[in-house]
Amino acid sequence: MSVNAQHYAQIALDVLSDVVPNPAPADPTGGSQGVSLLISYAKWGALIACALAAAISGGMMAIGKLSNRPDTAEKGKSAFIWSLGGVIATAIAIPLVNTVFGAAS
Repeated sequence: MSVNAQHYAQIALDVLSDVVPNPAPADPTGGSQGVSLLISYAKWGALIACALAAAISGGMMAIGKLSNRPDTAEKGKSAFIWSLGGVIATAIAIPLVNTVFGAAS
């Protein structure tokens, strides 16, 4: 970049920093507890869905093995691994969401 281009870029930054406001973060809900309630329902719903998926996939593995249907047992194994992945993702997301919403208030 040439000296003139750097000079003009610095002038543009100086002008924009004076013109563009930088407001402090604000709670968009106005302190409403309804949003917090919906988020807590969603978190519990995600954990319940993961637990149901793990239990159902365990049943699929057992039924597939006992009824000599290897494709069902294989689907159950795959679903069990994915349900455990969902539990891990949910377990990471819940504290992350709590931290973000705690920092906003």
